[in-house]
Amino acid sequence: MPVDSSALASSTDKARSLMSWVQNSALGIVSTTSFPAIIGVADAMMKSSNVYLVGYEKTGGGQCSAIVRGGVADVRMAVHAGVETAKQFGQLVSSSLIPRPMADMEKVLPILPRMSELDGVGETHMSSGAIGLLETRGFPAMVGAADAMTKSAEVELISHETIGEGLCTILIRGSLSNVAIAVEAGMHEAERIGELSAVMVIPRPLNDLERSLPKVKQAKKPQKVKLPLKLEERQKELVPAEAPVVEVQKQKQLDLPEPELMQAQPPTIDVQPQKPLDLPEFE
Repeated sequence: MPVDSSALASSTDKARSLMSWVQNSALGIVSTTSFPAIIGVADAMMKSSNVYLVGYEKTGGGQCSAIVRGGVADVRMAVHAGVETAKQFGQLVSSSLIPRPMADMEKVLPILPRMSELDGVGETHMSSGAIGLLETRGFPAMVGAADAMTKSAEVELISHETIGEGLCTILIRGSLSNVAIAVEAGMHEAERIGELSAVMVIPRPLNDLERSLPKVKQAKKPQKVKLPLKLEERQKELVPAEAPVVEVQKQKQLDLPEPELMQAQPPTIDVQPQKPLDLPEFE
């Protein structure tokens, strides 16, 4: 099979440019004590400058870290925006900026296997909807909040996430108005059942942020059984339907006695003789 030299050259140039970008880039890390807070931090970091979201790291005890990569100046701006966002929620743990990390750092934060995803860095677009996150301390409160959220507005459940210390987060997607209504309903239900930890509403999230969110693993669909293409079908013979035979049973004749004719006799009337009346004699 012949190899297209132009396509090979273009792919080689792309790989070299991406490798150069990785070698001259910096790492930015911001840690919080809440999963909704780290999603809000990642959103602020990506919207503040031209950086790429590597992913999230859950270190236990309810702590999460958002990791971005890009140019040194861009990462510096992104880390500053992430720190300010985390301070607004009172969830900041620590932050770090590593300019031009050595190659051995790839063993800690592997990014080279995801080189194909770096092609669109800086070219992400905002979606028209919103993302809502609600975190509770305790699984029953999260389930009750999720039920209230789906019943109060037209939203879609994305998935749920646990980060230790009993912290559970439910993620929803929908229009900004529906997400706001759903989050408010979920807050009341979570406080009624257990403990509400944190909430976050992200309007117009970037595509990279949506791709980084945890998703529910869908069950595999059963494979369809492929039948052979040629099947010999037997011709169906039309058989005339026979009329049903109805048996009529003869009724038995009843032997009734013949009526006898009797001559009508005139009625007998008993006539009694009247007694003579005793009348007085007139003088």
